[in-house]
Amino acid sequence: MLGATLAAGEYIDRLKRELDRIDQEDMRRWADLIFQAWEQEKFVYVFGNGGSGTTASHFSEDLGKSSLREADLQDETKKRLKILSLTDNQGWILALGNDVGYDQIFVQQLMNYGQAGDLVIAISGSGNSPNVLKAVDWANRHGLTTFGLTGFNGGKLKQIQQAGLHVPLDDMGMVESIHLCLFHWVLNDVFARINREGRYANGAVVA
Repeated sequence: MLGATLAAGEYIDRLKRELDRIDQEDMRRWADLIFQAWEQEKFVYVFGNGGSGTTASHFSEDLGKSSLREADLQDETKKRLKILSLTDNQGWILALGNDVGYDQIFVQQLMNYGQAGDLVIAISGSGNSPNVLKAVDWANRHGLTTFGLTGFNGGKLKQIQQAGLHVPLDDMGMVESIHLCLFHWVLNDVFARINREGRYANGAVVA
């Protein structure tokens, strides 16, 4: 744990260095895929374990609500982003974990919901969570697009995902923090595209 050995200022300096190492093209690809799902009215499914599971919930809440202007939330004709966190159906997760196996808690939900062209965002700091890998494998074999968020060496997820963003760092806390931090840029970028604001006003796009 970096925070156990680094003082506050050192920790912040390390975080800055790690952010500088991020491949910004992967950030743009992440935003592209979510915007394309909105354009094509496809579903986005997000999932992970532990801290990554709560990150999945955060992604889903923010993109579901904050991809629209506040003034448009009451507009029943406004096209919405169809997004669902597979970490949030507690009863279903407990039933699957108890009756079938914990490695089935995400893939079984995808079997009910997922269709070709949908987007899967799989979050695993280690990249080796069996339940995440099973869901991504199923998605790959059934025509869904898969995007992974990983840390450490990326594990098996980095090998089987179709695209992704990797934080090459052996510290779970900082990896999870960076995933969530960068997501907020993705959220803002998708918001700007949907609502034609900021860099996307009047059809203009500034990279």
